[in-house]
Amino acid sequence: MVRLLRFLKPYRRQIALAVALVLLQSLAELFLPALMASIVDEGVVTGNTGHILRVGGLMLLVAAAGTGAAIAATYFAARTANGFGRDVRRELFRRVSAFSLQEMSHLGTATLITRTTNDVTQVQQVVYLAMRMLVSAPLMAVGGVVMAIVTDPQLAWVIAAVVPLLIFAIVAVASRALPMFRALQDKVDVLNRVVRELLTGVRVVRAFNRTDYEHRRFTAANRDLTETAIRVNRLMGASMPILMILLNMSIVAVMWLGAVRVDDGYTQIGDLMAFIQYVSLIMFAVLMVSMVLIILPRAAVSAGRIAEVLQTEPGIQDPPAARPVEERRGVVEFRNVSFQYPGAEQPALQGISFRAEPGKTTAIIGGTGSGKSTLVNLLVRFFDPTEGQVLVDGVDVREQSQADLRRYIGFVPQKAVLFSGTIRDNIRYGNEDATDAEIERAAEIAQALEFIRNMPEGFDTKVEQGGTNLSGGQRQRLTIARAIVRRPRIYVFDDCFSALDFKTDAALRAALKRETQDATVIIVAQRVSTIMHADQIIVLDGGRAVGIGTHEELLRTCPVYREIVISQLGEEAVA
Repeated sequence: MVRLLRFLKPYRRQIALAVALVLLQSLAELFLPALMASIVDEGVVTGNTGHILRVGGLMLLVAAAGTGAAIAATYFAARTANGFGRDVRRELFRRVSAFSLQEMSHLGTATLITRTTNDVTQVQQVVYLAMRMLVSAPLMAVGGVVMAIVTDPQLAWVIAAVVPLLIFAIVAVASRALPMFRALQDKVDVLNRVVRELLTGVRVVRAFNRTDYEHRRFTAANRDLTETAIRVNRLMGASMPILMILLNMSIVAVMWLGAVRVDDGYTQIGDLMAFIQYVSLIMFAVLMVSMVLIILPRAAVSAGRIAEVLQTEPGIQDPPAARPVEERRGVVEFRNVSFQYPGAEQPALQGISFRAEPGKTTAIIGGTGSGKSTLVNLLVRFFDPTEGQVLVDGVDVREQSQADLRRYIGFVPQKAVLFSGTIRDNIRYGNEDATDAEIERAAEIAQALEFIRNMPEGFDTKVEQGGTNLSGGQRQRLTIARAIVRRPRIYVFDDCFSALDFKTDAALRAALKRETQDATVIIVAQRVSTIMHADQIIVLDGGRAVGIGTHEELLRTCPVYREIVISQLGEEAVA
């Protein structure tokens, strides 16, 4: 919690107002029993109507002031807590957005979602309760003790006997609840992960008839979470009756002993009534603290999980002073680049060197796991190389700001990713200033215009989350159009033609060739037919470049490429 206090600084004035109003409310509540005792002892018993009216009117004013202060304090506390939650969520989102793929993989998507939503809500709730209860409870407890002693010192020993028991019960419950709340939040992560995997992989689940298996996974995670939640709530539920028993026993003891003292003439009825009210205030103040302390362990766990995200520094960061690029031409150069994933035994890439220039197409081909996607991820700076340099226009990508570097790159990922909205919105995602004409032209080049026009609402057709209402080929063409509308200096196509049929693939490559005459084009592909006409083909095998050249040159000099060609096109293709 301490690490998150900095998010409360903008709300210092509202916090001060809320605290002042809570203190006013508490003073009003402490003042009312004394006024009531005065009315009973000096008004009702003696029949002094004037005193009853005067003090009764004062009681109404004090009660009205306390009620108004309570309403205003609740308003400011709620505004502060909700603003705090908003700011923490915004900072979490900003930090997560800056994470590299390494941090995303390390923490996991499910837990990041839980920390941004559920964990923030837990901490936000404690901030509200702290402003309302933790401020008023100590004042009411201390003030109640003082006023009770002033009213009747002989009855004050009841308070001295009961309060330590209450404190012991609260500490015992809180110490047992902390590890259980930590386990509860972890199990919420597990449940979120199971649900997310089911929803994102629903087609695979159904295709392999694994619905029952997924139901069993969900049932197991749900049961585990439920059992832990039941244990926590059983502990919390058992604590409240214990505290209420102690409270009521103390009131019974005060009434019994007080009745004896009234009968003996040592105290008056009004003072006894006031003393009972003070005991109730003291006990309820302790109960309020206990409520916060019971919730506090879970919030402490949530605060630690939030702080872990906020303290995780992105592995990919902009340099303190970005090196300017004199002219953006789109020249890409890899100089003896090697890369090894954290924790991996072998490097994914070793000693890669090549140069890609504007007006030329560089293709990358190789078997599964050969490092093709890793290579282009280094160019876009999703990762930084372990050794060597990746240069764009003569400047190391690590010396350029990420935003400036990526502004000149049109990247089409291997997996087509679309966002909820319209087709127009998804294409314009590549260039928010694109006109409707530019969007239509990009769709035409990407061979997407025909199927878009056949839809009832055309470019205004709604796209479901993840593009689930579109086919794989349609999604892929829209992601290509999104890169084209950007009009970058460097195009990177990461195996994005695999979902297209041969006819569409050929038409798309022909249209792209005309569009990208002055740009650098880098294509990662599995099909030889897609890249055989490239100006330069890089063949990867086991993370190494085992061949660089044209199609004809590689057929003569690279056995790996020759095997790929034979496996796809047959022996006659190399004859």
